[in-house]
Amino acid sequence: MPEINKILYATDLSENSTYALRIALESASLYNAEIVILYVIDNTTPASIPLRGVYIDDKMYTELFDKHVKESKAEITNRLQTIFDTEHQNHPEFKGIVKSIEIREGFPAEIILSMADKFDCDMIIMGTHGRGVILNTFLGSTAKRVLRRTRKPVFIIPLPKQQ
Repeated sequence: MPEINKILYATDLSENSTYALRIALESASLYNAEIVILYVIDNTTPASIPLRGVYIDDKMYTELFDKHVKESKAEITNRLQTIFDTEHQNHPEFKGIVKSIEIREGFPAEIILSMADKFDCDMIIMGTHGRGVILNTFLGSTAKRVLRRTRKPVFIIPLPKQQ
């Protein structure tokens, strides 16, 4: 069994991501590991690149990007705080598990893999959208690319069935 000291939790901030975050926190607790949370802003859609130069200049793009980063970090921080307040209030050690919240821009699979290496993570945890046929499409993209190119354990967390 490999030693797990650091976990990269990649989020897309979708509905499932809070559920996957809970599992990442529990996994870190189980392994006595740290978590690096990563949100990737996908700027690689074919339509977005030429439109960016036509409709917004570099200064406006930077302002919009900085605002998106700030809002994303706030969303992640709020989700963590809610989990800590509602589920782990008797376990203060959970607050020390998250070592970093990283927001990056680029091609999601590439960024996930590079950040897992940069932070020397031993495991990657990511959620799926859980939308039937679209799930297969998602696994055909980011999660599947990560799975194909890493030798680290990767846990793909599906959206739980509704009760």
